[in-house]
Amino acid sequence: MLGITLRRSFILLFLLFFKITLAQEIIITGQVIEQTTQEALPFVTVAIKDIATQAIVTGTVTNDIGHFTIELPTGTYVVIISYIGFETVEKKITAGGLNPIFDLGKIELKASSEALDEVAILAERATISSHLDKKSFSLDDNLAQSGGSVLDAMKTMPGVAFDQEGKIVLRGSDKVVVLIDGKQSSLTGFGNQKGLSNIPAANIERIEIINNPSAKYDANGFAGIVNIIYKKEKQTGLNGDLGLSFGLGALSKRKKDTPTDFGSFSVNPKLIPSLNLNYRTGKLNYFLQTEFILQEALPNNEFTTRFYNDGRTIISQVPENRKQFRSIITGGIDYEISENDAITFSGMFDREKHIDTSQVAFIDFINKVRERLYTWKEEEVTSYINAAVAYKHNFVQAGHSLSANAQYTRGLEDESYFLNDSSAVRIGRDMTNIRAVEHTTSISTDYARALSNGRIELGAKTRFRRLPVDYRVVRGNESIIYPNLGDFSKWSENLYAAYANYLLEKDLFDIEAGLRAEHTDVSYELDPENTYYDTNDRYNYFELFPSIRFTYKLNSKNKLSAFYNRRVDRPGEPELRIFPKYDDPELLKVGNPYLRPQFTNSVEVAHRYSWGAGSLFSAIYHREIKGAYQRIFSIDNSNSDYDIVNRIYQNTGSSTNTGLEVLFSQDIADYWKLTSSFNIYRNSIDDYQGTLLFPYERPFVIQQSTDIAGDFKMTNTFQLPWELETQITGLYYSKRNIPQGEELARSSIDIGFKKYIWKKKGEITLSATDVFNRFGMRQRITGENFTALYENYYETQIIRLGFNYKF
Repeated sequence: MLGITLRRSFILLFLLFFKITLAQEIIITGQVIEQTTQEALPFVTVAIKDIATQAIVTGTVTNDIGHFTIELPTGTYVVIISYIGFETVEKKITAGGLNPIFDLGKIELKASSEALDEVAILAERATISSHLDKKSFSLDDNLAQSGGSVLDAMKTMPGVAFDQEGKIVLRGSDKVVVLIDGKQSSLTGFGNQKGLSNIPAANIERIEIINNPSAKYDANGFAGIVNIIYKKEKQTGLNGDLGLSFGLGALSKRKKDTPTDFGSFSVNPKLIPSLNLNYRTGKLNYFLQTEFILQEALPNNEFTTRFYNDGRTIISQVPENRKQFRSIITGGIDYEISENDAITFSGMFDREKHIDTSQVAFIDFINKVRERLYTWKEEEVTSYINAAVAYKHNFVQAGHSLSANAQYTRGLEDESYFLNDSSAVRIGRDMTNIRAVEHTTSISTDYARALSNGRIELGAKTRFRRLPVDYRVVRGNESIIYPNLGDFSKWSENLYAAYANYLLEKDLFDIEAGLRAEHTDVSYELDPENTYYDTNDRYNYFELFPSIRFTYKLNSKNKLSAFYNRRVDRPGEPELRIFPKYDDPELLKVGNPYLRPQFTNSVEVAHRYSWGAGSLFSAIYHREIKGAYQRIFSIDNSNSDYDIVNRIYQNTGSSTNTGLEVLFSQDIADYWKLTSSFNIYRNSIDDYQGTLLFPYERPFVIQQSTDIAGDFKMTNTFQLPWELETQITGLYYSKRNIPQGEELARSSIDIGFKKYIWKKKGEITLSATDVFNRFGMRQRITGENFTALYENYYETQIIRLGFNYKF
């Protein structure tokens, strides 16, 4: 008896030792009971055998109530449950990284006369998990855009492009949802994306791109989800970092300014200090992240050349010469209530004030005459307040949890335009003010339960959004502001959702299937004085959004997956807003309160091959979009003195997108890492006829078009002597078709350096983006009775010098 006890103790000590040394990637748990009495069996030996090597890699013994929990890397194993006087039970586990927890439930042992053989630990195993459902990028590896925003950092990520408004484009579409730590907020938007240019990359740990989200995610964003994960220190005590970045932007001009007194800003100074603190002690963790931005910038520099069918050619330039101050403060408290309960209180405050000034000259290119000089000044204050509480309860069984989240966000936009018009037909001043305050409240609950070979997830969510907009106009002589717009609009959306998601992981295949149900109520109330739209808009709809993924494991290094999901993109208030933007009175941007959602069905087949020093990911995808909405260019001839071109959001029928995406990564040598990608796709837009309602009814036509386009990227990272790293990134986006025309090709070369100092507690970075100033956006548009060349040479060429110290 004494010998058995000593042997068991010896085994236990070795098992615990090797348990600590393993990488914690998956958890296997369960409870061992006696078959006849159903009583828990303590001190039962649980060993894990690697199927490939047939070696015992780790193990443990059950506690007083028969429970056990083992942490180990992903792989294919046999769980061996053995105890003196009982028959041994073996259970096979296939863990590819998709399901982090395997709950074997109650394991019954049957009495036996066989003795327990000695168990010895021979080796430990380390594997690398390959995932096909998402791509994750660490910003510590991004040198060429260091010191910039999240938008700058994403510029080099495989499969990511940008459209004419600076929005992220995934596989040819800008319908992208942006999450912060897995949640939506006013800062990044509840429908389509926004705000990425205002989030400092220095505070971000990594960015995840999910092209095929499961049912547990909100159904919007058919192109995919971008999840931004903030840094949070895990060490105890006080720690953090202090940073300072200085930059200069728009060092050269891609195109000569039109003759005005202001021109466009160049050599724009930027100063960005930051301070991040984290204090962890006992059951509490306090975190604070701050950044302040003081800069001059050129966020837009729009040249438009309009060729009219009557022979006239008009050129204009709208530079947004910006002086800006922004403060971003994020903080919170993590409190471990008990061993199984934790709660987090977090908040975010973001306030930005900028002043934009511009002079817009309208030049008759044929006669070389400046017909009009339009001067404007914009003063805008935006702010976002976000307050959230998140509670999580972990049940006794690992992987069995219940969480609840509540969040309130308030977004403010207070925008004033002061307009001064000078021409042969009019000398006058106007002023407009828009004040929009968005209130959003969301409550959600999620339940997860690990199974022996998978996981089940259930959840529900409600979200209420209110966005009243007040509009004030002070009209001057022969005002250019459209009359009878009214003074207000009120938009609201109520969303109710529930989902179920199931994951099964086996030796040769994985299956993940889910269904999300969403009911949405939308209303848009207009001022009765508005004469452009007959009625207020109100509608509701109930939709089901299925998702499924099947993965076949060719071998340990090769996986093949097939995806299907259905998603929706709902127009937000900016796309619906009835009030035009008057930065260019002859090229007016305006929304459409009668827009409807667009729905998308997507299928994809993806393959990933991994080896020791690299990986190759490839995917073939196809998407069908119904009811797509885009901006339509159309002449408004309601003014007899000069032409106005409206850019109005409209639903434009159907389109398809079929492509091939390839991502390659390889460590060429110890000092050289290469990553490259290309995305080639066929973009087809169906012909469509519709009617514009603003400022009067008139038809518009979308011609059928098909084009082959592609995005190509390559990044080389070198480890140099003296703790110095350098990175060179090249980008090329080919020409592609868009409704009413085409977007022209563009390219960029980015360079970055990083030098460690003070035993890697400090680092100095130097980066230069768009070195040759070739990344500006250009479009050719064909409208009724005119064509246009649109060129936006906004600030893409920036040099930054940064310093960061960790303590």
